[in-house]
Amino acid sequence: MSDVLVRIDDLKVHFPIKSGLLFDRTIGHVHAVDGVSLTIRRGETYGLVGESGCGKSTLGRGLLRLVEPTGGGIVFDGTDVRALEGEQMRRFRRRMQMVFQDPLASLDPRQSVESLLAEGLTAHGLHRDRAAARERLRTTLDAVGLPASALNRYPHEFSGGQRQRIGLARALVLGPELIVADEPVSALDVSIQAQVVNLLADLQESLGLTYLVIAHDLAVVRHIADTTGVMYLGALVEEADGDRLYERPLHPYTKALLSAVPIPDPAVEDRRKRILLAGDLPSPANPPSGCRFRTRCPWSRSRCAQERPEMLPFDDSGQRVACHFAAEILSGELPPHEVRAELVHPDTVLGAGDGLIQTRPDLPTP
Repeated sequence: MSDVLVRIDDLKVHFPIKSGLLFDRTIGHVHAVDGVSLTIRRGETYGLVGESGCGKSTLGRGLLRLVEPTGGGIVFDGTDVRALEGEQMRRFRRRMQMVFQDPLASLDPRQSVESLLAEGLTAHGLHRDRAAARERLRTTLDAVGLPASALNRYPHEFSGGQRQRIGLARALVLGPELIVADEPVSALDVSIQAQVVNLLADLQESLGLTYLVIAHDLAVVRHIADTTGVMYLGALVEEADGDRLYERPLHPYTKALLSAVPIPDPAVEDRRKRILLAGDLPSPANPPSGCRFRTRCPWSRSRCAQERPEMLPFDDSGQRVACHFAAEILSGELPPHEVRAELVHPDTVLGAGDGLIQTRPDLPTP
């Protein structure tokens, strides 16, 4: 049995931009996911982080084919998922389930908990005997810390943390091997977040689950993830095992994300250096040429506008990074420059002193 459960190769998910009142025509595409490659080992938790709009959730949905990928490959336990059609895909999806971000929005308020959980069993033809099905539902609710009496209640009767447990139970009742958890704790209070995170860890240990956890909270991901990947504008820019990403970030975007995480020590918080990014996230419908982060990067150079960096191993540790100058930035050989704002041309920035428009001398003149 292979150690790798999921392999994603150059995955792309593009959404067409339509125009016209009577006759729709495609005038462009939103590059929500654009060439992501990663592997998820059996029994591990892969944490995927990045700011809103970077394509994290679309990647998770594309993996399960809840949205159809535009290109690339998805292999699950040796099976080409993109080659499956119709009934084959429906049966196979039982092995891959998703927990959605907003438990209140993802649970039908008109259905009881029993109806919500039994829906999957009915769709896959499992436990046609009502007594056996109800026993399975009770067992699943017990696994997520809810009483059997919850079966007769409705989603609005539960707290946010309890609703998230119901969403998790709905995924677990089919006995999946992989669970994609999309922001599983972002809508919860901090105290409840800890309970749900601990529950995920307990279920993984007892059931041998594999997780893809999508989140923007780096502290949560550090606590639960065995491997962490960082996405920016539809692309994976860095990946590392364990705490290495947090102890030695290589990509400028990862450095900026980590510098924004507050430290609960006023003395350390006041002394540490922050990396402030200029401008807004570029449009995924018209991403920058070369490195996608270059328009906001304090270390960008002319090469960054001309070549898109590949996701390559940095050393023997297994840490991967998509940056032309990762080694130079880490060693301090490449000093940062000040980037204040993105203007008309992507290689033109606002001068730091007098507010005049200037062009960086290291970049070609527009």
